[in-house]
Amino acid sequence: MADHIRIRDAEGTWSVRAGGAVLGESDNALELAEGSYPPVIYFPRSDIAMAFLERSDKTTVCPHKGTASYYSIVTKSTVLKDAVWSYESPNEDVSRITDHLAFYTGELITVEQL
Repeated sequence: MADHIRIRDAEGTWSVRAGGAVLGESDNALELAEGSYPPVIYFPRSDIAMAFLERSDKTTVCPHKGTASYYSIVTKSTVLKDAVWSYESPNEDVSRITDHLAFYTGELITVEQL
């Protein structure tokens, strides 16, 4: 694994909300820390209400993690474009994040430990 990336089990229960709706809760989330960036919580897909997510055409490439696919969150009142990403076939060194989703947080999306 790249020396600047650390993946560990995220302690406790984590929740993600968008536009007030709970998209998921997990006791099996992962925390990925990369260099000086703030840690990111990755949720198992099985713990997320995938009916709220719509796959987009956007992809990005990280030399350490691989190609990320993006999803928009569709709520009753809005669409949060490309607000979720996933490394569906990540590089071997970070394979623990396979089948996990991460969320851009901000005014309408919150990720928090319960």
